[in-house]
Amino acid sequence: MQKKQIYILILICLNIGTDQYSKHLVREKVVPGSRTELVGELLQLMNVENSGAFLGMGSDANPTIKMIFLLIVPLLVLTSVLYYLFTNKSIDRLTTIGLSCVVGGGIANLYDRFVYGSVTDFLFMDFNFARTGIFNFADLSVTTGMVLILISAFKEKNRKSKPLS
Repeated sequence: MQKKQIYILILICLNIGTDQYSKHLVREKVVPGSRTELVGELLQLMNVENSGAFLGMGSDANPTIKMIFLLIVPLLVLTSVLYYLFTNKSIDRLTTIGLSCVVGGGIANLYDRFVYGSVTDFLFMDFNFARTGIFNFADLSVTTGMVLILISAFKEKNRKSKPLS
């Protein structure tokens, strides 16, 4: 196994481990449905089980539809991204980190769906002018990964569009 592949595995495992440990603590110590202010109303701690997708979408869907779109499709996508990460030698560092975060967060939430039938969400942010949905560290990993991938794409586009001197 190459050094880059080991780093990818470590990053994926760190994302999964951080997410699963935080969810374990929330399930053990935070009363379901409660709300605790961590940083005033800006950052709040909760314990909510999400049986749907992003922001609870699809939680009332037919069980077969839910299995397809919340378990099977994500599993196929994550497998494809993992294959791409391990076989494509030309991926830049920022994209590699981003994809590793997406895969780690995706696997962590997929694990919850398989084991618990839902995903534990526990963080909520209220900026007065905007609010987040309730989320967890896996969601944060996926979001961070997507931002890193976008930054990398913009850097690459700017690099290619600069005239040669």
